Amino acid sequence: MGEKQRKLLVLYASQTGNALDAAERIGREAERRGCPASIVSTDEFDPSSLPHEEAVVFVVSTTGQGDSPDSFKAFWRFLLQRNLGNSWLQRVRFAVFGLGDSGYQKYNFVAKKLDKRLLDLGATTIIEKGLGDDQHPSGYEATLDPWMMSLWSTLYQINPKYFPKGPDVMIPQDKLIDQPKYRILCHKRDTLEPELMHESADIIQRARGMSPGILSKDKSKPDCFLKMTKNEVLTKDGNTKDVRHFEFQFVSSSIKYEVGDVVELLPSQDSSAIDAFIKRCELDPESFITVCPRETENSGSCGDVITHVPIKLKTFVELTMDVTSASPRRYFFEVMSFYATEEHEKERLQYFASPEGRDDLYNYNQKERRSVLEVLEDFPSVQKMPFEWLVQLVPSLKPRAFSISSSPLAHPDQVHLTVSVVTWIIPHKIPRPRKGLCSSWLASLTPDQEINIPVWFHKGSLPAPPPSLPLILVGPGTGCAPFRGFIAERAVQAESSPVAPVMFFFGCRNRDTDFLYRDFWESHAREGGMLSEEKGGGLYTAFSRDQPKKVYVQHKIREMRKKVWDLLCDGAAVYVAGSSTKMPSDVMSAFQEIVMEETGGSKEMASRWLKALEKAGRYNVEAWS
Repeated sequence: MGEKQRKLLVLYASQTGNALDAAERIGREAERRGCPASIVSTDEFDPSSLPHEEAVVFVVSTTGQGDSPDSFKAFWRFLLQRNLGNSWLQRVRFAVFGLGDSGYQKYNFVAKKLDKRLLDLGATTIIEKGLGDDQHPSGYEATLDPWMMSLWSTLYQINPKYFPKGPDVMIPQDKLIDQPKYRILCHKRDTLEPELMHESADIIQRARGMSPGILSKDKSKPDCFLKMTKNEVLTKDGNTKDVRHFEFQFVSSSIKYEVGDVVELLPSQDSSAIDAFIKRCELDPESFITVCPRETENSGSCGDVITHVPIKLKTFVELTMDVTSASPRRYFFEVMSFYATEEHEKERLQYFASPEGRDDLYNYNQKERRSVLEVLEDFPSVQKMPFEWLVQLVPSLKPRAFSISSSPLAHPDQVHLTVSVVTWIIPHKIPRPRKGLCSSWLASLTPDQEINIPVWFHKGSLPAPPPSLPLILVGPGTGCAPFRGFIAERAVQAESSPVAPVMFFFGCRNRDTDFLYRDFWESHAREGGMLSEEKGGGLYTAFSRDQPKKVYVQHKIREMRKKVWDLLCDGAAVYVAGSSTKMPSDVMSAFQEIVMEETGGSKEMASRWLKALEKAGRYNVEAWS
């Protein structure tokens, strides 16, 4: 008897869905070459069985400041056990592909540490780890395409049984189409209980609980609802940005939060665009549906999903499918090609889905930020695309995260946010205006509308400091948001007990047009305030466009090097918040220079000193792109 067909295991850890997309693509490409593949999330795989696998591909994303996805944390804790020896994985071959953003300091940190740990446990690499970068014009796929070609070639050299016909012999793209992973059950209206015809308070949980795109089902139910009580423009006339101060109050029940926490809001989509999508896809908006995984249908039920209550199709689309702002991924174009009736459209879609068409797809799709609805309208011959495929492939409607700019002590039963309203123009023969879904929606709301906004609270990267901890805060632009909460809270704490000094470095373009919360900061910088010199602190501002030579927060930090160093020696913690592009690394460099100058040490020594500060929880960064 011949040796049995080899199988590939693809383990993924995804926070937003990109690593899942990449893992599914690796699995599809393996199967096109004749190698069966199993695609499993790390939180659904028993790590103790890892030594019994022959070849494993790991696809892992890095989130925020080097954080691992929630689905990876238990798996990683298992791998860190000391009783796992350096030969535990000696029979296992592996490859790691990471998804990250080089705009962040800990770029692809999870992939790098996983690769090292697997080697420490005795596993053998198939090929060098691949590091996908969101900053690349074509995104992570620019690295994934050549990395996969190398993977197939090396696997075939290790054992030809992986690809019986060779790594380059593929099932043609137009011959293979997967089954959708989910099926839609339609319910006749006359069989439904009358109360199901009306949308109830749990409608969001019901819709998002059965959506394939919501990776964490425990996040389907909102923590609570907020109602807007204030919508104030912070920027002045003459500034190109529109930054808002929003205030909300809790509806029915309140949630305890701390300064430095993050709140996620689920935005509403434009109803006319939802209607256009439903009409374009020839769907019945009034039909009642349930969504369940296809693998359970042979058992005669929808498994766990049998408990789901039918929901109106239009409501499901509104609450779970981002048809108005998110660009579809590559596989969407491949599946569309099977339903195109015009040959030229079919060929163009197949080209977009191919490695050769990757860059042109980027220019058409991601660069122009085309929405799902716009893509469907650009290919009118794509008809009768099953709703099962749309449910699986349309990007999920994701909550948007914002740093909280209030303090529960200073602003009881309230949540404040500082939001830059995102708008931009895409250069074109006819310029295309674009806007951020959530920020524009929030800006359009007024308190008298009394709209209940579903929200989730969670910890960010900025732990709430005790009153006795000296602080050095760096928050240019909307990065000042969490520190408004810090200062407001410390002012309340100071009424009953001594508090440590606070230095705050703020930066923007112009003092007169975008000095956010100017009155608040300046009042606290005056005599007796939290940022006053007499209290050992200070307010230091950098207005980059108010003089010929640009000045940024890192320049102000260097100017105050002696005071900064003294506060660090007194045990101060550094908090940095704002844009992830250059600011965090420039600020880190400024601190590095101060440490070198004050200690007389080398650059390497200063770097180690700051790393120790970070490890001790005294250097915290929250950055966003």
